[in-house]
Formats: sequence, structure tokens, C-alpha cells
Amino acid sequence: MSIFNKPPNDTKPLGERIPQRSEPTTMASLPQAEATPSIVAPGMKVIGDLESSGVVKIDGIVEGSIRGARQVLLGRSGTVQGDIHADEAVLAGKVIGTVVAAERVEVQSTCRIDGDIHTKSIVVLEGGIINGNVRMDDAANRGSVSSTAPQAGRGPLALSQ
Repeated sequence: MSIFNKPPNDTKPLGERIPQRSEPTTMASLPQAEATPSIVAPGMKVIGDLESSGVVKIDGIVEGSIRGARQVLLGRSGTVQGDIHADEAVLAGKVIGTVVAAERVEVQSTCRIDGDIHTKSIVVLEGGIINGNVRMDDAANRGSVSSTAPQAGRGPLALSQ
């Protein structure tokens, strides 16, 4: 009897026993890691754009855009110098760029945004700072920002400190 029910007469070299993959690995062929967030930790700096279909948690610095994320979580110590395109954004750090969220943006009390926000729904907690225009319509759902004149009662929202 052998260990792990392995037949004792398997004497092939290790390289011959490993199944070989016939096609190269692509992003589409990888399993979806829905429950595992992508994390930019404190002290980490990413230079370049990030693409994700899941949750992106940022406590470090990103110099580039974030696209396609289901949810972007920007911690108090996090900074994004670029645009954010996601379904939902919960922001507590600093953003220098445009935030486009198909569903919702939450600006927490420690957040500072130097740029425009385009979303369907927004929550701004006391102390949150927005230096830019806020546009609330379905343009965020299409992933593009309309350059047409604002409709009556739906213009940019000016927030004062």
C-alpha cells in the first residue's frame, strides 16, 4: 500500500505527470474572485490605471484611473490622483479627479474631492469637502458624462463650507 492511494508503480518523472495546459491563461479564463477585494495597502503606491470587476480598497496612493469596479472603498489614508469609474464609491480619503458612479457615491467626513462627481445618488456627511460640480442623473449609468445644458431643477449642486 502506498501513501495517498498512489499506485506504487508510477515511476514517471515529475514533469511528465503534470498535465500541460494547451491554451494561454487570459483574464477571461480566470475564475471570478468576487469575495476577494483588491487592496492598495498603506505605504503602497501604484502608478498606472487599475481595472477590476470587484471591490477595490485603497489605503495607499494610486496615480491613475480606477475603472470597472463594482465598488471602490477609499480609506482615510488613501489618495487617488485620477478618475474613478465604478458602480459605487465610498470615499474617506483624497480624490483629485472625476468620480463617476452608476449607482451611489458616499463622501465621508474625512473626504476631500477636487473634481466633479457624476452619479445617480449621493450622500455627503458633515465635514466632507467637494471642490467641483455634482451632477445627479442617469448619465453615470451609461458610463459617460453628457455635455448638454442642465435640465430645469437638475443643474450642478453648489456646496458651501
